[in-house]
Amino acid sequence: MPEISPKSFTNALRALVGNCSIISVGLGNDKSGLVVTSAISLSAEPPLLLACVNRNASSWPLLKKYGCFGWSSLGAGHQDVGEKFAGFGGVKGPARYEGAEWETCVTGASLLKGAPSAFDCEVDEMIDRGTHSIVIGRVRAIRGTAQAGALIYWNGQFQELHS
Repeated sequence: MPEISPKSFTNALRALVGNCSIISVGLGNDKSGLVVTSAISLSAEPPLLLACVNRNASSWPLLKKYGCFGWSSLGAGHQDVGEKFAGFGGVKGPARYEGAEWETCVTGASLLKGAPSAFDCEVDEMIDRGTHSIVIGRVRAIRGTAQAGALIYWNGQFQELHS
């Protein structure tokens, strides 16, 4: 069987429609975040979420250091936030948070105001596989905004879905 290259694998994944979410982590000037399409629910009892984070991402060591994170799904009007958290134009660290409104909940993590769904989580477990860690978060608080639409990632591009 032929070897599958990382490039052919990631290109094939672009054909899948993914809901865009951001993982926010850290405090003050020691914060960063990233866009993920791998964030999903794991369990309702207890409420657990799962996201896959590349161990080379600037957010990964902050997850280990702070032990908590925010998971905010992106709405139709959040493409600029998605682009910042994806690092477009070289945006890094705390600069990714500029131009958006944030709130702090139970753990101290930042949640995006106006997100369709946002979850304040404690890191329950991190499981390393390949280049990524499977981050399991125990939900401590939930916020949401009705009729916010969704930002999706498909075919290598962000696209808005309106309610």
